[in-house]
Amino acid sequence: MAAARADISARDILIDTLRVQIARLKRMQFGKSSEKLDTQIAQLELALEELEGEAIVAAVRRADPVQADRPSPVRALPAHLPREEQRIEPEQGSCTCPDCGGALRPLGQDSDEMLDAVPVQWRVVRTIRPKYSCRSCEKIVQAPAPVKAIARGKATFGTLAHVVVSKFDHHLPLL
Repeated sequence: MAAARADISARDILIDTLRVQIARLKRMQFGKSSEKLDTQIAQLELALEELEGEAIVAAVRRADPVQADRPSPVRALPAHLPREEQRIEPEQGSCTCPDCGGALRPLGQDSDEMLDAVPVQWRVVRTIRPKYSCRSCEKIVQAPAPVKAIARGKATFGTLAHVVVSKFDHHLPLL
C-alpha cells in the first residue's frame, strides 16, 4: 500500500515537473533556436500525455476493480423481427449413444441467434442444438455448431454479402 502511494506521488511530481518545463520552453520559444525548442516541447507534451493517461487508468482501476472483471453483455437482436428456427440433431440421431449404444435422454440445448438478410426482408435465424446424455455411460452428445461468417458474430453470410453489395455496388451508407 505504501509502495503504491509512493509510486503515485512520484508520478504526480513528475507530471508537475513536466508541466513546468513545458511552460518554460513555451516562453522561450521565440528565440534563435526556436526550432529545437519546438521538438523538445512536442516530446515533453507526449511524455506528459502518456503519464496522465497512465494516472487515469490507475485511478479507474483503484476506484472500481469489480467493473474490470465484468463479462461483456450479450447483445440481443430486436424482438420485432420474424424468427425462423433451425434444429440441428447429432449425426447419430437422438436415440442411441455412439459409444455404448445405450438410450439417450434430452439434457438441454444451446441456442444462438444471427441476423439474416433475405431480399426485402430481415429475419432472425435461430439455431438450436439439443444436448443428449447416455444413461449407461454418462456421455453427452451434441451436434457441432454451424460455421459462422464472423466468429461470435450475429450476421450470416447473406447479411454480410448484402452490406458489401449495398456499400460498394449501390454506394449506400453502412447499416
